[in-house]
Amino acid sequence: MLKYLEIVKIVSIHGIRGEVNAQVWADSPAVLSKLKKLYSKDGSRVYDLDRARQKSENMAILKIRGIDTPEAAQSLRNAVLYADRDDLKLPKGSFFIADLIGMQIVSTDGEPLGKITDVLSTGANDVYEITKNDKKYYIPAIPSVVLKTDPEAGVMTIFKMEGLFDEN
Repeated sequence: MLKYLEIVKIVSIHGIRGEVNAQVWADSPAVLSKLKKLYSKDGSRVYDLDRARQKSENMAILKIRGIDTPEAAQSLRNAVLYADRDDLKLPKGSFFIADLIGMQIVSTDGEPLGKITDVLSTGANDVYEITKNDKKYYIPAIPSVVLKTDPEAGVMTIFKMEGLFDEN
């Protein structure tokens, strides 16, 4: 499992004091207000987060310590910043998308059904895109279908709904 998880992409500057507009890749921009640090992909560069405030449903305004001018803020444009997974708390039974992508899917009788290649948010529930032999299938991420998720083993066991994996 990855130590650092993608959380924001800097998309533009905001004002003249070095703040930036960031597209948030989390359930809510409010997650950022609980973080003190952001990181480069490998964790070698640390960004101290002075403050974060929600701008819209998936945007936030960030102030990073040491970035105090529009020119300095512009240098971060298009940068993807990461959070340390240890700084993020998930509700029980929830998983990071990064841990789900690539997970092997098996039926209750052990039949391999493919790998998770994407997670789609639909509002009511997430939908997992499963790919097997270049064919895509979609399953709802609901308890009656997803029976067991083991990120450590990289395996998810599902109830194989009738017609879901038909080739026609």
